[in-house]
Amino acid sequence: MQKVEICGVDTSGLPRLSAKENEELMKRLKNGDKEARDQFIVGNMRLVLSLVKRFRIKNLGADDVFQAGCVGLIKAIDGFDTSVGVKFSTYAVPMIIGEIKRYLRDGNSLRVSRSIRDMAYRVLKTRESIEERDEEASIERIAEELNVAQSEVVYALDAISDPISIYEPVYNKAGDTLLLMDQLCDEKNTDEIWTEHVALGEALEKLGEREKKILYLRYYQGKTQTEISAEVGISQAQVSRLEKNALQNIRLNIS
Repeated sequence: MQKVEICGVDTSGLPRLSAKENEELMKRLKNGDKEARDQFIVGNMRLVLSLVKRFRIKNLGADDVFQAGCVGLIKAIDGFDTSVGVKFSTYAVPMIIGEIKRYLRDGNSLRVSRSIRDMAYRVLKTRESIEERDEEASIERIAEELNVAQSEVVYALDAISDPISIYEPVYNKAGDTLLLMDQLCDEKNTDEIWTEHVALGEALEKLGEREKKILYLRYYQGKTQTEISAEVGISQAQVSRLEKNALQNIRLNIS
């Protein structure tokens, strides 16, 4: 991790872009300027490098980890919305770290112990025996016949199961393909939560511009009330009072 060159890139010679340069390049690349896109990627590789250094890498090469971080950087560039008002680095850091962690996780397969493999073998043989009797081989029934806890049966089966993609076809007939993801429900984006988001947006629209700015600086940019008071030009006590009133109005409007 101490070497200067990673993936053929001389990290000591990477450019440092100012906030204004980053902003101008982002505008150009969002308009389809490929040269600006390349400059933006290279100009933000220092961000990737700083995040790569957080990870203690033993068996995996720094080149591969850095490359994974660059993939996260590119994904962040493609998904970044300039109208949100958030710094690019704030948006990009979680995506870069996520891509690095994904690579490290996939590159370090877990070894299943002998005892767990033996248990899995006994579970499979018991399930086969039950099914041969035309009976339902449920987890409860298998655990009962083996005289073990149900959690042991589940754990043993999970340990020997290969992960599959959510885009894995589970049904295909006459050109009509059903993917695994089609059978998964989304518990986060339910109609109820979507309605709450709409109500929250409407509640925010009813606030004054100063209250909205205070909430944005406080909860989106993570600034303290003292920092906000200096930026807005009012006392910290006023910031605190306006913040509390704004939150109370939001609760009243969405309740």
